[in-house]
Amino acid sequence: MPREPLLKPGERVDDLQRNNLKIIQDPERFCFGMDAVLLSGFATAGDGSKVLDLGTGTGIIPILMSAKTSAARLTGLEIQKDSADMARRSVLMNGLEEKIDIVDGDICEADKCFDLASFDVVTSNPPYMIDAHGLKNPDEAKALARHEVACTFADVARVTGKLLRPGGKIYLVHRPFRLAEIIVKLHENGLEPKRMRMVYPFADREPNMVLIESVRGGNSGMTVEKPLIVYRAPGKYTDEIYDVYGY
Repeated sequence: MPREPLLKPGERVDDLQRNNLKIIQDPERFCFGMDAVLLSGFATAGDGSKVLDLGTGTGIIPILMSAKTSAARLTGLEIQKDSADMARRSVLMNGLEEKIDIVDGDICEADKCFDLASFDVVTSNPPYMIDAHGLKNPDEAKALARHEVACTFADVARVTGKLLRPGGKIYLVHRPFRLAEIIVKLHENGLEPKRMRMVYPFADREPNMVLIESVRGGNSGMTVEKPLIVYRAPGKYTDEIYDVYGY
């Protein structure tokens, strides 16, 4: 049965609106955003599959994917010990310790933490901004989540190419302005982009997120899916977004 966690000062419990799942967050550090939720809806994992989430933060993607997929085991890798601790307590709170593992570790050394070619699926919501791009958040936890301070996208692609089994899939959410670089790095590491979907805040705006599925050792050829529109009016989600959130 789910258990109530021991909350630390400043933390709160948020309802994820799906399967009675909840998550512990600290608004002074870093709270998950829509990008993580959209990624969990875009990703798939078949019966009995093993899933690795690189840079799991407080565990939002493994927790949501435990309800949305039939994966047998989900592992979250996180370099920030406080975030990993919150993720573990959220896993316990939801009674998911038999299905989800949270591992302390660096994405750059993930290929040393796990057996090579041992995962069927990898997910990642990596830092979007290169280290020198934009104003870096003075708060270390938020800076690590948003800027490539601890790892780069090249690191994500490199370790994924080693940890995925042949035919395994990686699911990413990132920013469109880095799309050319992302596709090149995936290709360099044997990860062939197969499916892409742009996310638009409003139908008449430019996209601000991109969802990508790639296959290790896949053949060339990619499907571009119809745009995903977030808002139909200010403050009002489209029906598809409500469906992704599980309302």
